[in-house]
Amino acid sequence: MAAFSIAPLIELQQRDTRRLTLEQQLKNVPREITAVEARITAEKQAIEAAKAEWHGLESKKKLLETEILSAEGKVAKYKTQQLEVRKNDEYRALTHEIETTEAIISGFEEDELKVMFQIDEAKKRFAAAEAELKQNISGHETKIRTLREREKQLQGELQAAVEAVGAARPAVPETQLKVYDRLAVKPGHPVCVAVSGDKCGGCHLKVPPHITSAAKTGMEIATCDQCGRIVYWAP
Repeated sequence: MAAFSIAPLIELQQRDTRRLTLEQQLKNVPREITAVEARITAEKQAIEAAKAEWHGLESKKKLLETEILSAEGKVAKYKTQQLEVRKNDEYRALTHEIETTEAIISGFEEDELKVMFQIDEAKKRFAAAEAELKQNISGHETKIRTLREREKQLQGELQAAVEAVGAARPAVPETQLKVYDRLAVKPGHPVCVAVSGDKCGGCHLKVPPHITSAAKTGMEIATCDQCGRIVYWAP
């Protein structure tokens, strides 16, 4: 009887491992791109938030300006009315209205100064955030381009790996291929493992003497009675 050769199976396993690795890497690329796109979205939202703060303060300033103009109009109206009244109590009432409105104007102006300071600070924050975040976005976009190039490269490598697996299969006898294909169902789960001493290189459990003997002689395909992997002798 011709001795069983593990070499074609090892070669097939190596090529299959390469194929499975490339498949997994290719599956990971879209997820990586999605994650980077999410970071870009977050960066853009941060820019918009900084801009919204600044614009919100600008709107508040315009509203205060409108209130001041309206109050100044009332003061002018009251002063005009003072020129027309003849009674002291009416004159005093208008004076009170003028003083009250001028106090309101003073409060508005103080608020306006505070808002103007806040606007200056918001502008600085926006400019700093925009510069940094735009730089981050540029880096993210570069990474996406790199990932898309990597995706194309992986597709080419995977095609070559699939062809290499196909080329390796004819060298393995049909009966051995059936055993191999039945076991080769999990990525990262090697089918062919060495028996070193008296333990399986896959599950690391002790194998019976007759399995070890079969692996040593190499006269027939031997499998671990615990995990089912194809085993070969490795002193």
